[in-house]
Amino acid sequence: QVQLVESGGGLVQPGGSLKLSCAASGIIVSISTMGWYRQAPGKQRELVASITRVGTTGYADSVKGRFTISRDNAKNTVYLQMNSLKPEDTAVYYCIPVAWSTSDRWGQGTQVTVSS
Repeated sequence: QVQLVESGGGLVQPGGSLKLSCAASGIIVSISTMGWYRQAPGKQRELVASITRVGTTGYADSVKGRFTISRDNAKNTVYLQMNSLKPEDTAVYYCIPVAWSTSDRWGQGTQVTVSS
């Protein structure tokens, strides 16, 4: 019933910025802890940022200080502002409630490529 669609990915140079969006069809964004995950080819999927329903945020050490997760409850949308991007940030980025992360409910994600 709930649909989550990621967008905003693309090609960016090292040191550049991108802002990803995750649009939900319901109120899941406001009532759940939402997470941005990423998966690079041949690597395990990892949680890079999360935000609780009260706005508490958390970040992986690899992105802390560079990425910012935010939420707009009125728009049922989660964002990931990515600054100072590095080639190692290249991955497919996914948005999903953290509680669903062990399920089969992953979407298609959005590709982020950091390269000169």
